[in-house]
Amino acid sequence: MRRFIQNGAQLCALAVSAAIVTMAYAKTSAEDIARLDGPLTPIGAERAGNADGTIPAWTGKWLGVPPGIDYKAGDRYPDPYANEKPLFTITAQNMQQYAARLTDGEKALLKKYPDTFKMIVYPSHRDFRYPEDTYKAIRTYAPKTTMTADENGLKDFPPVAPFPVPKNGVEAMWNLRLASNLECESATYDQAVVYPDGNIAWGKVKYYIYGPRGAHPYEPNNPLVDKTFSRVQTVLPLSDRGTIIVSYDMWDQQGSDTRRTWTYNPGTRRVRQSPEFGFDQPLGPGGFRTVDDDRLFNGSGERYDWKILGKREIYVPYDNYKLMDPSIKYSDLLTKGHENMQYVRFELHRVWVLEATLKSGFRHQYAKRVIYLDEDSWAALAADNYDGRGMLWRTNLAPSVYAYDAKIFYPTTTFYHDLSSGAYYADRLTNQGEMPILSPTSNMTEAFFSPDAIRGDGN
Repeated sequence: MRRFIQNGAQLCALAVSAAIVTMAYAKTSAEDIARLDGPLTPIGAERAGNADGTIPAWTGKWLGVPPGIDYKAGDRYPDPYANEKPLFTITAQNMQQYAARLTDGEKALLKKYPDTFKMIVYPSHRDFRYPEDTYKAIRTYAPKTTMTADENGLKDFPPVAPFPVPKNGVEAMWNLRLASNLECESATYDQAVVYPDGNIAWGKVKYYIYGPRGAHPYEPNNPLVDKTFSRVQTVLPLSDRGTIIVSYDMWDQQGSDTRRTWTYNPGTRRVRQSPEFGFDQPLGPGGFRTVDDDRLFNGSGERYDWKILGKREIYVPYDNYKLMDPSIKYSDLLTKGHENMQYVRFELHRVWVLEATLKSGFRHQYAKRVIYLDEDSWAALAADNYDGRGMLWRTNLAPSVYAYDAKIFYPTTTFYHDLSSGAYYADRLTNQGEMPILSPTSNMTEAFFSPDAIRGDGN
């Protein structure tokens, strides 16, 4: 991961700036930890509802499978709110009535597709919770959590929400990076780029994640606890079939090389280290999105200055169990211009608004990103990405569900809209495929994610 520094003077300035910023980061205070059992939830959200009652108070009454739901591991997640009726629908014609609770990207989509893009709004829910050992780990380790001098690593931190009461944008960014900590994820995801004329470029990947930090119960003494491993094997497009990428992130390290990546090329049958993998490297069918677009932001935040713009009440895609329903065919979901909005559920939730502005001397396709983080999970639900001219270029939606087996909030099909070209990309499609396996226990090992493993499996 290469930094582009213009001269020695700038390097010195960055070093001084980093030292000053690091001094501003304090461990979570005892007073803030006490608030997690009072006005805040155990993960740092506001426990109360909003003033007009359209956002309910957090109950956290359900851990795992809700009462009355027929589910066993490996099944699709049944929708606990399937019988609810919409409250109203936001369209291009009435959007001004709801403008204060819309993102700039949602407004742009309503304006660009006035006849077809709509947001169907349902009652809001805050019913699910994380396992108690996760909350205990936050209370135990958040007061000890420290950041490395360059902000690229953490020490003595819990499995999620290392900064449950963030004081600045970098701390909120770290909460986002750790929001989806799973011990094990095994899935085959379909992918599709839908062009303005309706033609589709298909992709398919086999996807594996192994993160000991996400184990239940949390095991801080596991020697691999500060690493997360991934393995992605391309099935489609045919031109890339057989390509395998393995990597691991080191959460507790500083420096610009906290991710190690290797790629198996089926054409040469060779494995090579890929030191530049990450950031705005194109990924997916046609290179439609960037590596760090995964889950709307993924990987090191070193190229940006991070700032919390505050909290807002926003209509966001939430409780989208329907997007994993096998009865919904891709031909019905993937319509021209944008996804078929009758299958996307929106709810009103409080979100942290996190702004990332590209640092001087660094490069990225996105000069600015505005990311909307769910207060109850720290996961990104929407993101607006701006080009170098300051124009809104791509707006993305990451509908979520609560995964009954893993007991964590989890992204379903994610949509990346290119406002310039009129194309969009659908990632993590599973309707016509297999249900992802999210297991609180794992038989994966470090060896499965090694260069030797993909060299053997690729031949």
